[in-house]
Amino acid sequence: MNLSFRLTQLLQVALFGGAIATTATLSLLSPTLSSSVRASLENSPKAVLDEAWQIVNREYVDTTFNQVDWQAVRHELLSREYTSQQEAYEALQAALERLEDPYTRFMNPEQYEALTSQTSGELSGVGIRLQANEETGALTVVEPIPNSPAAAAGIRVGDRILAIDGQTTDGMSVEDASSLIRGEVGTEITLQIDRGQGGFDVALTRARIELPTVRYSPRQEGDRQIGYIRLSEFSSHAAEQMRHAIEDLTRQEVDGFVLDLRGNPGGLLNASIEISRMWIGDGSIVRTVNRTGASDEYTANHTALTNLPLVLLVDGNSASSSEILTGALKDNGRATVVGSQTFGKALVQSVHSLLDGSGLAVTIAHYYTPNGTDISHRGITPDIEVNLTDQQRQQLAANQSLLATDADPQYARAIDALAATLATANRSQPHVAEQVGINQEQSLNLSR
Repeated sequence: MNLSFRLTQLLQVALFGGAIATTATLSLLSPTLSSSVRASLENSPKAVLDEAWQIVNREYVDTTFNQVDWQAVRHELLSREYTSQQEAYEALQAALERLEDPYTRFMNPEQYEALTSQTSGELSGVGIRLQANEETGALTVVEPIPNSPAAAAGIRVGDRILAIDGQTTDGMSVEDASSLIRGEVGTEITLQIDRGQGGFDVALTRARIELPTVRYSPRQEGDRQIGYIRLSEFSSHAAEQMRHAIEDLTRQEVDGFVLDLRGNPGGLLNASIEISRMWIGDGSIVRTVNRTGASDEYTANHTALTNLPLVLLVDGNSASSSEILTGALKDNGRATVVGSQTFGKALVQSVHSLLDGSGLAVTIAHYYTPNGTDISHRGITPDIEVNLTDQQRQQLAANQSLLATDADPQYARAIDALAATLATANRSQPHVAEQVGINQEQSLNLSR
């Protein structure tokens, strides 16, 4: 097996909607170039351009490249002279835009580092989640991550970040602010915080933080104990965190589960498959089709952790890997899906690091649900549609503590649906709540 093929086989495949997988790749400067030309390319901004072009040429799902002459694009890119790396980056971005695929895209080194940290489920920083206020644009703390420097320092939900190491955040994007906040473990950073009574400084020391992508708790809903699980993204730690949540809630003898995928933009393909297998004992999970028409089907492998009744919550921001899990649970009749139409992203990406630390995401396949449905641009329609009003969405976004409470109409409807399922199950099978899953040793086999 040649080396370039082997590296292709080792790619971590991801579904992008906000988080993507990463891998290192070889420089693929054309072997037909002379050694002198190759040397000049390797020492110029053109090296990254040719490397990225080669990857797209080899892997992109559409072999017509959106009816673009891709060979001519390479000639254009390499025939120009670039005065800076940034100028080369802009030329590459313009070339990729001709594919008219928002998921095939270039990332500068800072963006690539941010996304690899996100997908790995770890970061080096202080542990805060930020969002920009819709009206003012002010950077606001959505959550201090548990066991992080920010949480230890007393940073609260709703705190406004006025400055980062003396640099004002006025007009700053969340992405740019996050880049400034991240940094080497052990280094210090000062945030200026506004809590409504004037600004004050908080000095923090950056640390390595595992991001919690799964949050769960038992909820007493009427005479039922419900296991509520919220999955925010499919990172490399998502499957192990989901396993812990299901097993812990099962030990607490919940009667059924509500799995909340609202706002989950996606992530790793393998994570969505592993998590699907925790809920489904048998059946298809997803089928992917690559540029040559070759398909791979991923199936359950009899390692489900529970067969208790399940309701799934989704919305218009449930995308990519979220839709793989939703499609698998819905098509296999494993869960009742409640909420609003999902996003409709049915494409698979691979992600590559480039020579200078920048990165490239490339669409390499299309996927279909177990029933063969193509959800692209359509999404998945819930079994029970509950569409929030603008006011309800704004209220829940502004106050995350209202999620999964009586003030959350979609959650309330999910509880009603779960109660109906439990009532039906109890009439037909009185002891269904005691069926808590399968052998723990079996559940360790998560390979395809």
